[in-house]
Amino acid sequence: MKPLRLGVNVDHVATVRNARGGLHPDPLIGALAAVQGGADGITIHLREDRRHIRDEDVRRFLSALSVPLNLEMAATEEMVAIAVAARPHAVCLVPEKRTEVTTEGGLDVAGQQEALRPAVARLSAVGIRVSMFVDPDPAQLRASAAIGAAVVELHTGAYAGGREGELARLRAAAALTASLRLECHAGHGLTYDNVGPVAALPEVVELNIGHFLIGEAIIEGLAPVVAKMKRLMQAARA
Repeated sequence: MKPLRLGVNVDHVATVRNARGGLHPDPLIGALAAVQGGADGITIHLREDRRHIRDEDVRRFLSALSVPLNLEMAATEEMVAIAVAARPHAVCLVPEKRTEVTTEGGLDVAGQQEALRPAVARLSAVGIRVSMFVDPDPAQLRASAAIGAAVVELHTGAYAGGREGELARLRAAAALTASLRLECHAGHGLTYDNVGPVAALPEVVELNIGHFLIGEAIIEGLAPVVAKMKRLMQAARA
């Protein structure tokens, strides 16, 4: 069985930062902590509205990270130009709506092949590994291969939401990637409780997890932060 990598999405560290409009907490520091904890790569989503990751974050991450950077983005002219200039290790093309709280489903590659093909070609031409974020649907996988993508990331949101039959769909989709010569990743909504069956799929070589890990870090990491603050307070008073 192939080794399984973990990519950590740190968008929501930037969400907290941007709530006050300042510099703290720094998502890059969060990314470096994730790497220290064993992350094999870092994912960030540069959205059209810049609600969390900013353009300068992309530049800083590329300068400072020792692991691959995966840049999630919509397949717009603006975003493709940014990626071509920045040249991250990988780009994952995702659907994007201004009104969504998080990515709501996979990209309709089958219905947008001609629109997506030039973006994939431009990104690939400068050495960027291109992934398509898709639902576990054979038509979407075949279309992804047809337009030249190297990777598909299977959207696990319906599985994580408990929809019946979704694990079987993921299993079948992962198996199909091998015959299509697509590298298989998976992500969205994965937690401690539901990651096991997806991690066990032999074709999946990378899981991308963000919101849950950042949320757990707030809880599991708060006690040592508070303890440090108390020590500083007591030292100052003394």
